[in-house]
Amino acid sequence: MDISSFILPLMLVVLALPLFLSARKQKKVYAEMQQLQNSLGPGDRVMTSSGLYATVVDATDDTTIELELAPGVHTTWLRQAIREKVQDQVEDAAEVTEDEVEAESKAEVAAPLEEQKNK
Repeated sequence: MDISSFILPLMLVVLALPLFLSARKQKKVYAEMQQLQNSLGPGDRVMTSSGLYATVVDATDDTTIELELAPGVHTTWLRQAIREKVQDQVEDAAEVTEDEVEAESKAEVAAPLEEQKNK
């Protein structure tokens, strides 16, 4: 057998493998998004694909979801617009330790560029 007869099948395998792997990855990401959108319930904090933070008020409809942007301000969005669930910023702020606060207050400030050029 000649080596040139193996080149075409080898090239097909080399080109098909990345396509197969990327299709698998896309399918996995799609399944994760479907699971997220189906798990949303009232009280969940979410971020939309446009970067808007809101709280879920009503998630009974299959295609839309009602979000509260501010107290008393409710809007209706497509479920696909929800990018991720997020933690409350208040909870995140409580996790900051005293050492981190103290380290931030001792930060040094560099001299302005004009002063550095004159030296």
